[in-house]
Amino acid sequence: MLALTGITLATAAANTNRILRFETGAQLQGDLRNGPYNYSGKGGAAIRASVGTISISAPQAVFRAPSGTPIANAEGRRSADFSGNVTVVRGRLTAKGAALNYSEASGQGVLTGTPSAVFLPEKTGDDPVNISATQMSLDVDTNMSTSTGSVRLINGKQTGRADTVVFDEGRELGVLTGNMSLSRSATAKAKELNIVGTEARVLTKGKLLYVSGKVKLTQGTITTTGDAVYYDDTKNVAYVVGHAVSVDSKAGTTVTARPNAALEQRTDLGRVRAIDAGYAIPVAQFKLTGEK
Repeated sequence: MLALTGITLATAAANTNRILRFETGAQLQGDLRNGPYNYSGKGGAAIRASVGTISISAPQAVFRAPSGTPIANAEGRRSADFSGNVTVVRGRLTAKGAALNYSEASGQGVLTGTPSAVFLPEKTGDDPVNISATQMSLDVDTNMSTSTGSVRLINGKQTGRADTVVFDEGRELGVLTGNMSLSRSATAKAKELNIVGTEARVLTKGKLLYVSGKVKLTQGTITTTGDAVYYDDTKNVAYVVGHAVSVDSKAGTTVTARPNAALEQRTDLGRVRAIDAGYAIPVAQFKLTGEK
């Protein structure tokens, strides 16, 4: 899997999808039978390679086979190290870092050296997704990336921080775990909103959030807690379920949801009310591709 903390490229499909191919035109040195092959671009140009739907460019690369095996006979077991301003492109995702290690055996490519990635929106005018981390990985088969180590995901006015972020390019869904926090910067209509919990799932295309596990929302003097929250950024409304309680320290008021009920928080109005009918969070729409 290609993760965005160092980027890892993986392919669960046929091994042929994991075969790394270098474009002709690069300068090649080394033992032509057994390797390693040392690639460099002519006249300072970048060398280019591809694996599955992923394109890679870098100033240089070293391509190796297992010891004692001719490199031409080792398809599926070789590895490559790209270095110096590495760029990885897959569809609308572009990731960059100082180095990339790729293994045909695992289908994993790991990007390191303060890697960052940009996922462009489908529609002009929508917000891109920017991810930075310590290491990142790309998955050749699943169109997912996994970033680890002080990860930050920015989408418009929303900023998420976590130890790990899995980003599903097909669903445009980010899953944040480990020391997770989310913030939405203040607007003309709403004060800054901060949310913490155990796990956050962010549908970046629709600006929808689902946060679970000892959730706390803080906005101005209002603090709301519960087991989970669903937040629609475009409608400025949050629904908090599971032992939901909201306290306004300035007004000196407390709103408590009844058992099996919920709280509705209007982030643009600074208003919280109880919903006795409860609220069913649409959890299914926040599942990763293939997740049950």
